[in-house]
Formats: sequence, structure tokens, C-alpha cells
Amino acid sequence: MFDTVLVANRGEIAVRIIRACREMGLASVAVYSDVDRLSPHVLEADKAVQIGPAPSSESYLRGDHLIEVARSEGAGAIHPGYGFLAERSSFAGAVEQAGLVFIGPSAAAIEAMGDKTEARRRMAQAGVSIVPGTQQPASGPEEASATAQELGFPVLLKASAGGGGKGMRVVTDADDVSGAFEAASREAESAFGDGSIYVEKYLTRPRHIEVQVLGDRSGSLVHLGERECSIQRRHQKLIEESPAPSLPPEDREAMGLAALKAAQAVDYHGAGTVEFLYQDGEFYFLEMNTRLQVEHPVTEFVTGLDLVQWQIRVARGESLDFRQEDLSFSGHSIECRITSEDPDRGFLPATGCIGHLEVPTGPGVRWDGGIRAGSEIGLHYDPLLGKLIVHAGSRADAIARMKRALGELVIQGVETSVPFHLRVMEEADFREGDFTIAYLKDHPELLQPADGEDRLIALAAALLEHRARGNVGASRINEADGRGLSAWRTSGWPWQT
Repeated sequence: MFDTVLVANRGEIAVRIIRACREMGLASVAVYSDVDRLSPHVLEADKAVQIGPAPSSESYLRGDHLIEVARSEGAGAIHPGYGFLAERSSFAGAVEQAGLVFIGPSAAAIEAMGDKTEARRRMAQAGVSIVPGTQQPASGPEEASATAQELGFPVLLKASAGGGGKGMRVVTDADDVSGAFEAASREAESAFGDGSIYVEKYLTRPRHIEVQVLGDRSGSLVHLGERECSIQRRHQKLIEESPAPSLPPEDREAMGLAALKAAQAVDYHGAGTVEFLYQDGEFYFLEMNTRLQVEHPVTEFVTGLDLVQWQIRVARGESLDFRQEDLSFSGHSIECRITSEDPDRGFLPATGCIGHLEVPTGPGVRWDGGIRAGSEIGLHYDPLLGKLIVHAGSRADAIARMKRALGELVIQGVETSVPFHLRVMEEADFREGDFTIAYLKDHPELLQPADGEDRLIALAAALLEHRARGNVGASRINEADGRGLSAWRTSGWPWQT
């Protein structure tokens, strides 16, 4: 039994874990890089320790330093959050060898599911349907090309050790296989330290649906329903919701049972996610993420369970105090990932200082954020600023609540994805629940400002400046030429732009 947890992460997920620890009466130790010294997770924790310079390879990815800090600060357990070292079996093993508790699955389960080709092999053995493709990495471009010809184009070249859309290339023509293979391999080597690539059939218009599982160390295992994750760009999820809209009950049940089979195949304990592609009434195993997911709050809303606290309880040796038949699901939940990206310029990364922050409140609204006023947003880490999550009795009500909450969210100082999310909430196919992973390809207009939006913003800015200069009510704006912005006076601005 441990009473102190080292949180081996940063940003909103570190804040989330620290708060869960506090509610459970556990002390927390945060770690931070040079540029994160005043970040919310540092200020929230009971204690914080500087871990290295800004590059993650010299700070948050230094597993040896993290273990050393945990031991010196009396932390009996390490929670990896997601990203960074969360799915490194070598790190999980090193934590255990150091006599500490890794809050997550076993190193063996992480290794089995971290190698995508090994995971596919195990799923096939367990009777879980997989996307047609190879169960071993390709030896090179030539073998990949031969496999692609056999499967038929399009195909997906995919990093064996990957995830999050990195080390992936869609190939539609035999002439493009070699170049795509080399590019995917280089990216995979850079991101995961492993450039091996395998080939699978590319489904052109599937939905991306995942199932949350939770298990204890005694072998009890349940699934907590599914999440719809099809709204994505370049394999990066943007909006998630639970339950998945328009999913037949029999398919929902079958997917849940398949997720349990997948988890049982690797003796899984803790929280994990089994991801599927769903098309034409058939579903196929995609991968298993052996960690907490960014979108876990939507499951928490519809089940009433605290997944982070249950991760910690399982790590402390506690058993699940409920069974599958005890679970119930209530209402509908949606999450929008708020990132420091400019959706009107192809989601270009945005940097700056958060000058002002206002987060929405009210029934069924939750903000999981890793920023505050004064936070410096750079390019060192993932652009995720926070997550806006809502819950309501129906999907239509959840969409309406999300629109309201997005309208109340104010992040000044850096461009964010909020305008994009607002456009999606108003789009007809999304509101009907009729979409696939090709949603943004089908709706390119969502990546452009609405007609008149720039004009409206400019007029609003002019009015605010007019008011700030003390000219309230003094005159009206002449939209055509900008004249008449100020009443006549002996000082001041006879003309304003």
C-alpha cells in the first residue's frame, strides 16, 4: 500500500491525476521541465521536482530520472498518465524492479499490445476479427509492395510500435509504396525508436469506435461501453462521445464482448481501451491502448465511475466491487479537444501567452485543463490545452450544451480549435450522427471560416476599441469608410481605423 504518487506527466492529465490523489487522501509529487515551472500541475501538487530542460527526451522521457525522483521523495507508485512513457513496457518493468508500483497494466501486457503485429496475432488466436493484413513487420518496401498487391489498394502502412497517427501512410497506388514505406519508417523510428512497418487493408469509410475496459488483479474484468471517435484529422481524434450514435444494440453488445476477449488474451488489469473499425455492420480489431485515454471523461460521465481513482485502487490491490450486470449507462456525453492550433490555417500550431482564461460552468459541464492565465504555449509538447466535456439526457441536448459551453470558453493570447468545434456542432450530418472517419474530407468547409465571420470579428474588435477609448454612445461606426468613429473634439482622434 502506497500513500504518495509521483505523476510522470504534465498538462491537463497531470492535474487530473493529482486531484484524484487528493480526493483519495494520497500525496502527489509532480515533475516539471524548465518551461513548465509555473504550470498548473506544478502548482496543484503537494510537491514538485524539476526534472530537466524543455525537450521531452531530456525530461519527461527520462524514466531513470523519474524513478530516482520517486524514490527520493518517498513516492511508492508512479502514474504515467498517457503519452510519454505510458506505453513503454521497459519503463513499467523498471518501475517494478525498483520496488515501486506502476499504476497501469503489467509490463507483459503493454509489450504484447504495444507491438501491433503481435497484438494482431493474439487477437486472431482469441477469435477477435482483425483487419486483413500481415501479422509480422515487412522486411522492406519490396515485401510491403507485394503484400499490398495481394490485399488490393488502398492499404495502410503502419508502425508496429506506433499509435496516435504517427508512422502511418495511406497508399493508393503501387508506385507510391516504396516512398511511403520509407517515410513511415523514418517517422516511426523518430517517434517510437522502432522503424518496423506492417501492412493492412485500408477501409475507406469506417467509423472508429473504441470500448473502455477495466480489470483488477484477481481477474475480474468489465467493459464500460463504447466511445465514438470518428471525428479526426490525420488519424488524430478531435471530438469523442459516448455512447456511439446510431449503433445497433446487437453490434454494441458484440463489440463489448470482443473487447473483453481482447483484454483477457493478455491478462489485462487496470484501465485500457480496445479500438475497432466499424463498417457495413462489421467490426475489426484495430489496436489496444494499454493506458488511460484522453477521452476517458465521456465514459466517466455516462457511467458515474472515476477511472483514475479505479486505476489507483487496482494498483493498490483492491478488487472491482461491481460486475458487468451491475453497470448502467446514463445520458450522452461529448468531449472537444481544445488545442493551440489555428483551424482556419490548416491547424497550424499556435504559440503565445495566455492573457486571459474563462472556463464555462453550469450543470453537466466539465473543463479538464492544463493552462492558466500567464501560461506560455510553445512547440515543445502536444498542443492540447484542455478538454471541454458535457453531459446531458440526450445527444441533441448534449450538442446544445456543448455549443453553449464553447461559446463561454475564452482563451485569449493564442489561436485555438474552438471555432472549428462550434462549426461541427452546427453541421447537419454531425447532428444526425451520420459520419465516418472521412467526415472532414466530406466537409472541407468546416476548415474555413464561415462567410462573414472575419467581417463580424473585425466589427466587434472595432467596437471594443471604440468603447475602450471612452467613445461609448458618442457616434456610430460608418462601416463603408471608417469615418465618423469619433465625435468632434479639440483633442483625440478625428479619424480612427
